[in-house]
Amino acid sequence: MKMTVIGCGYLGATHAACMAELGHEVLGMDLDIDKVHTLNSGKAPFFERGLDELLAKHTASGQLKFTASYAEAAEFADLHFIGVGTPQQPGTNAYDLTHLFDAARKLAPGLTRPAVVAVKSTVPVGTAPRVAELLRDHAPAGDLVEVAWNPEFLRESFAVDDTLRPNRLVLGFNTEHSWAERVLRQAFAEIIEAGTPTIVTDWATAELAKGAANSFLATKISFINAMAEVCEKSGANVAELADILGHDTRIGRRGMRPGLGFGGGCLPKDLRGFTTRADQLDADQAVGILREADAVNTRRRQRIIDLTREALGTDLRGKRITVWGAAFKPETDDIRDSPALAVAQKLQELGATVTVTDPKALDNARKLHPELDYIDDPIAAVEDADLLLHLTEWAEFARIAPHRLVHRAASAQVIDGRGTLTLGTWREAGWSVRALGRP
Repeated sequence: MKMTVIGCGYLGATHAACMAELGHEVLGMDLDIDKVHTLNSGKAPFFERGLDELLAKHTASGQLKFTASYAEAAEFADLHFIGVGTPQQPGTNAYDLTHLFDAARKLAPGLTRPAVVAVKSTVPVGTAPRVAELLRDHAPAGDLVEVAWNPEFLRESFAVDDTLRPNRLVLGFNTEHSWAERVLRQAFAEIIEAGTPTIVTDWATAELAKGAANSFLATKISFINAMAEVCEKSGANVAELADILGHDTRIGRRGMRPGLGFGGGCLPKDLRGFTTRADQLDADQAVGILREADAVNTRRRQRIIDLTREALGTDLRGKRITVWGAAFKPETDDIRDSPALAVAQKLQELGATVTVTDPKALDNARKLHPELDYIDDPIAAVEDADLLLHLTEWAEFARIAPHRLVHRAASAQVIDGRGTLTLGTWREAGWSVRALGRP
């Protein structure tokens, strides 16, 4: 099939490359000229495991191209995926739908024949009718343009695999037996034939799917972090408690890792956006648990600040602190709502000299927080440090032998904010160790 992908950020660029991998002819479209040039060269403007290989392969074959022209995209195909960003509105917790509505308005004038517009962007429930109205009012084909909702459930650093081998496929339509369903089933034929559970539903349910999934995951993470607070007060071990709970198949171990909490461009935004939309629908009492999940997550960052002051004293002026981690999670260069950087920035504001290291995210971190110090080598970063904070759980950090560091630091103190360091080994090497939720 021929198809387009409107918006080529983390979601769109990955979707375009993976659709090409499935054998389709794909035109990606983005208004950022520099991004278009980078993608056409076979590289992504961000780090996502396995994506550069797909981009290089399919741009070289001509099966995948990128453009900055809506008119070219509209002419190219009759199936259009929209994957533009829907960030949090400044000053509120609601989704900002500006990019989505702009994409629909700008694509519409070129839709002169029957077409399917499948939206992948995460939105508040009730958005689909507004997109359909925009397309109907501005597209020459009018009612012959059908709108479908196809939410994504990608995990950064696993996005390629999650696109090609998803654990479910959700297709939302306004009417039963629509032409759009036949088109999308053809587009995803290889994935469906591989046995992927495929749920066909209405617009509203499909719109709710991503926000509800992320809100549940955020609640699960915040639950075990709330237990970590109890464990610290009682002397219990939250890692062992999580293991005990995880053996119950109704609960499960995945996603329930105690630590500094979640960040990134999806979970915090979707949790708050979902709650805000529930308030607008007069269902605010139903999502009180989600507000507390958000509050628990925020408290984890403050807990690291508190432990830092316990280790170094209330006055942090003149103290040298090394932070292992800048990305919000390992295997990505994404620093959006990064807990590690939020802690680093706060400590710097309190007077400490903060040095940050990260395998992939330093360039992005420098742009956002030029006030911090940065160094590529995590071992050299510990030189003369009064305290080491482990705040992003890169495997590279866990593999470093602590005896190599103990004589570099001014004071051999470490706080493990992610629970992935082998604490006994660090203590044996001479380090004083604290970890969230553990004795």
